[in-house]
Amino acid sequence: MKQHDFTQKNELKAAARTLSEALVSLDSPTEARAFLEDLCTPAELEAMVDRWRVAQLLDQGLSYRDIRDLTSVSVTTIGRVARFIEQGTGGYRTALNRIEQNEESKE
Repeated sequence: MKQHDFTQKNELKAAARTLSEALVSLDSPTEARAFLEDLCTPAELEAMVDRWRVAQLLDQGLSYRDIRDLTSVSVTTIGRVARFIEQGTGGYRTALNRIEQNEESKE
């Protein structure tokens, strides 16, 4: 990661807050996808999609080996996602639970 001085760190916190607000302001998956495609390089977006897919597969109880075989994602990345699901800030868990709730309400 880049090194920032104190002033830049405060500006980056504010920018991170407004980025979160921008994500929450989007009304549909189509809008979110368009925003992410504008915001991220194709490689960055692919990496985020890979991590999200890994999180979904871990949540389904698949083994690291099975996930690697299905996704071609490294075991290191799979382990990192698993660690953040268990010990992170709760973002993965919240999103996984919300997706599950949305799917159940459609049934």
